[in-house]
Amino acid sequence: MKKKYVLATMLGVTIAWLTILGHDIWQFGTVDQATKADCIIVLGSAIEDDRPSPVFEQRIQHGIQLHKKGFASTIVFTGGIGDRERYSESRIAQNYAIENGIPASQILIEEQSRTTQQNLAEAQAIMQHKQFKSAIIVSDPLHMKRSILMAQDLGMTVFSSPTPTSMYRSWKPQTEFLIRELYFWHHYRVTGH
Repeated sequence: MKKKYVLATMLGVTIAWLTILGHDIWQFGTVDQATKADCIIVLGSAIEDDRPSPVFEQRIQHGIQLHKKGFASTIVFTGGIGDRERYSESRIAQNYAIENGIPASQILIEEQSRTTQQNLAEAQAIMQHKQFKSAIIVSDPLHMKRSILMAQDLGMTVFSSPTPTSMYRSWKPQTEFLIRELYFWHHYRVTGH
Protein backbone atom coordinates (compact mmCIF):
# COMPACT_ATOMS: atom_id res chain seq x y z
CA MET A 1 0.00 0.00 0.00
CA LYS A 2 2.84 2.37 0.91
CA LYS A 3 4.60 1.61 -2.39
CA LYS A 4 1.45 2.46 -4.36
CA TYR A 5 1.13 5.72 -2.42
CA VAL A 6 4.73 6.67 -3.19
CA LEU A 7 4.29 5.83 -6.88
CA ALA A 8 1.03 7.79 -7.05
CA THR A 9 2.70 10.76 -5.35
CA MET A 10 5.66 10.63 -7.73
CA LEU A 11 3.33 10.44 -10.71
CA GLY A 12 1.32 13.38 -9.41
CA VAL A 13 4.44 15.48 -8.86
CA THR A 14 5.75 14.60 -12.33
CA ILE A 15 2.47 15.54 -14.01
CA ALA A 16 2.32 18.80 -12.04
CA TRP A 17 5.92 19.68 -12.98
CA LEU A 18 5.38 18.93 -16.69
CA THR A 19 2.18 20.98 -16.66
CA ILE A 20 3.91 23.96 -15.04
CA LEU A 21 6.92 23.77 -17.37
CA GLY A 22 4.73 23.25 -20.43
CA HIS A 23 2.69 26.33 -19.50
CA ASP A 24 5.92 28.31 -18.99
CA ILE A 25 7.26 27.25 -22.41
CA TRP A 26 3.94 28.17 -24.02
CA GLN A 27 3.73 31.55 -22.28
CA PHE A 28 7.35 32.43 -23.04
CA GLY A 29 6.62 31.94 -26.74
CA THR A 30 3.84 34.56 -26.64
CA VAL A 31 6.14 37.41 -25.61
CA ASP A 32 8.14 39.41 -28.16
CA GLN A 33 11.17 41.07 -26.54
CA ALA A 34 12.50 42.56 -29.80
CA THR A 35 14.52 45.69 -29.22
CA LYS A 36 17.42 47.43 -30.94
CA ALA A 37 20.34 44.99 -31.18
CA ASP A 38 23.52 44.46 -33.18
CA CYS A 39 22.10 41.54 -35.15
CA ILE A 40 19.15 39.23 -35.70
CA ILE A 41 19.90 35.51 -35.41
CA VAL A 42 17.48 33.27 -37.29
CA LEU A 43 17.75 29.68 -36.07
CA GLY A 44 17.95 27.04 -38.78
CA SER A 45 15.27 24.56 -39.74
CA ALA A 46 14.61 22.09 -42.53
CA ILE A 47 14.88 22.93 -46.20
CA GLU A 48 13.29 21.31 -49.23
CA ASP A 49 16.01 21.06 -51.89
CA ASP A 50 16.69 24.71 -52.76
CA ARG A 51 13.81 26.30 -50.80
CA PRO A 52 13.11 26.72 -47.08
CA SER A 53 10.51 24.44 -45.55
CA PRO A 54 7.26 26.20 -44.55
CA VAL A 55 8.47 26.29 -40.92
CA PHE A 56 11.85 27.77 -41.85
CA GLU A 57 10.21 30.26 -44.23
CA GLN A 58 8.20 31.70 -41.33
CA ARG A 59 11.39 32.22 -39.35
CA ILE A 60 13.19 33.84 -42.27
CA GLN A 61 10.26 36.14 -43.02
CA HIS A 62 10.13 37.28 -39.40
CA GLY A 63 13.87 37.99 -39.42
CA ILE A 64 13.43 40.02 -42.61
CA GLN A 65 10.59 42.03 -41.09
CA LEU A 66 12.62 42.81 -37.97
CA HIS A 67 15.49 43.96 -40.19
CA LYS A 68 13.22 46.14 -42.32
CA LYS A 69 11.74 47.71 -39.17
CA GLY A 70 15.25 48.73 -38.13
CA PHE A 71 15.77 46.49 -35.11
CA ALA A 72 19.23 45.47 -36.41
CA SER A 73 21.31 46.12 -39.51
CA THR A 74 22.60 42.55 -39.86
CA ILE A 75 20.85 39.19 -40.10
CA VAL A 76 22.74 36.02 -39.15
CA PHE A 77 21.27 32.86 -40.65
CA THR A 78 22.28 29.57 -39.07
CA GLY A 79 22.17 25.93 -40.18
CA GLY A 80 24.48 23.53 -41.95
CA ILE A 81 23.93 20.87 -44.58
CA GLY A 82 21.46 18.19 -43.52
CA ASP A 83 21.38 14.56 -44.53
CA ARG A 84 20.71 14.10 -48.25
CA GLU A 85 20.72 17.87 -48.81
CA ARG A 86 22.77 19.75 -51.42
CA TYR A 87 22.74 23.12 -49.72
CA SER A 88 23.01 24.43 -46.20
CA GLU A 89 19.97 25.79 -44.41
CA SER A 90 21.69 29.14 -43.96
CA ARG A 91 22.61 29.44 -47.64
CA ILE A 92 18.99 28.84 -48.63
CA ALA A 93 17.87 31.43 -46.07
CA GLN A 94 20.41 33.92 -47.40
CA ASN A 95 19.14 33.46 -50.96
CA TYR A 96 15.54 33.86 -49.80
CA ALA A 97 16.35 37.07 -47.91
CA ILE A 98 18.17 38.56 -50.91
CA GLU A 99 15.18 37.71 -53.11
CA ASN A 100 13.07 39.64 -50.61
CA GLY A 101 15.11 42.81 -50.64
CA ILE A 102 17.81 42.35 -48.01
CA PRO A 103 21.25 43.44 -49.29
CA ALA A 104 23.78 40.60 -49.34
CA SER A 105 26.19 42.87 -47.42
CA GLN A 106 23.79 42.84 -44.46
CA ILE A 107 23.59 39.03 -44.22
CA LEU A 108 26.01 36.67 -42.49
CA ILE A 109 25.77 32.88 -42.48
CA GLU A 110 27.35 29.88 -40.81
CA GLU A 111 27.18 26.46 -42.45
CA GLN A 112 28.49 24.10 -39.75
CA SER A 113 25.69 23.64 -37.24
CA ARG A 114 23.17 20.81 -37.04
CA THR A 115 21.45 21.49 -33.68
CA THR A 116 20.01 24.49 -31.85
CA GLN A 117 22.98 24.64 -29.50
CA GLN A 118 25.38 24.52 -32.46
CA ASN A 119 23.33 27.21 -34.25
CA LEU A 120 23.87 29.48 -31.27
CA ALA A 121 27.53 28.65 -30.73
CA GLU A 122 28.34 29.33 -34.39
CA ALA A 123 26.32 32.56 -34.31
CA GLN A 124 28.18 33.59 -31.17
CA ALA A 125 31.50 33.08 -32.98
CA ILE A 126 30.29 35.39 -35.76
CA MET A 127 29.18 37.96 -33.19
CA GLN A 128 32.56 37.88 -31.48
CA HIS A 129 34.37 38.26 -34.82
CA LYS A 130 32.17 41.24 -35.74
CA GLN A 131 32.26 42.62 -32.19
CA PHE A 132 28.49 42.43 -31.91
CA LYS A 133 27.28 42.65 -28.32
CA SER A 134 23.59 41.80 -28.58
CA ALA A 135 21.18 39.80 -30.72
CA ILE A 136 17.51 39.16 -31.32
CA ILE A 137 16.85 35.44 -31.66
CA VAL A 138 14.11 34.29 -34.03
CA SER A 139 12.46 30.89 -33.97
CA ASP A 140 9.06 29.27 -33.48
CA PRO A 141 7.20 30.28 -30.29
CA LEU A 142 7.52 26.91 -28.53
CA HIS A 143 11.23 26.74 -29.37
CA MET A 144 12.07 30.11 -27.81
CA LYS A 145 12.44 29.27 -24.12
CA ARG A 146 15.06 26.57 -24.67
CA SER A 147 16.84 28.64 -27.32
CA ILE A 148 17.14 31.67 -25.05
CA LEU A 149 18.28 29.47 -22.15
CA MET A 150 21.04 27.97 -24.32
CA ALA A 151 22.12 31.40 -25.59
CA GLN A 152 22.28 32.83 -22.08
CA ASP A 153 24.29 29.82 -20.91
CA LEU A 154 26.79 30.69 -23.67
CA GLY A 155 27.02 34.18 -22.20
CA MET A 156 25.15 35.89 -25.03
CA THR A 157 23.02 39.01 -24.55
CA VAL A 158 19.85 38.04 -26.39
CA PHE A 159 16.21 39.00 -26.84
CA SER A 160 13.45 36.62 -27.82
CA SER A 161 11.31 37.32 -30.89
CA PRO A 162 9.09 34.36 -31.77
CA THR A 163 7.52 34.15 -35.19
CA PRO A 164 4.06 35.74 -35.09
CA THR A 165 2.94 33.14 -37.62
CA SER A 166 3.80 29.48 -37.39
CA MET A 167 3.07 26.32 -39.32
CA TYR A 168 2.33 24.72 -35.94
CA ARG A 169 -1.18 26.20 -35.71
CA SER A 170 -3.59 23.39 -34.97
CA TRP A 171 -3.85 21.58 -31.64
CA LYS A 172 -2.16 18.34 -32.75
CA PRO A 173 1.14 19.73 -34.15
CA GLN A 174 1.38 22.27 -31.32
CA THR A 175 0.96 19.50 -28.75
CA GLU A 176 3.57 17.34 -30.49
CA PHE A 177 6.00 20.29 -30.63
CA LEU A 178 5.40 21.05 -26.94
CA ILE A 179 6.02 17.42 -25.91
CA ARG A 180 9.22 17.46 -27.98
CA GLU A 181 10.35 20.67 -26.28
CA LEU A 182 9.61 19.26 -22.83
CA TYR A 183 11.89 16.33 -23.66
CA PHE A 184 14.70 18.44 -25.12
CA TRP A 185 14.50 21.00 -22.29
CA HIS A 186 15.13 18.23 -19.75
CA HIS A 187 17.77 16.62 -21.99
CA TYR A 188 19.66 19.91 -22.14
CA ARG A 189 19.37 20.48 -18.41
CA VAL A 190 20.74 17.00 -17.66
CA THR A 191 23.41 16.68 -20.35
CA GLY A 192 24.26 20.27 -21.26
CA HIS A 193 23.61 19.41 -24.92
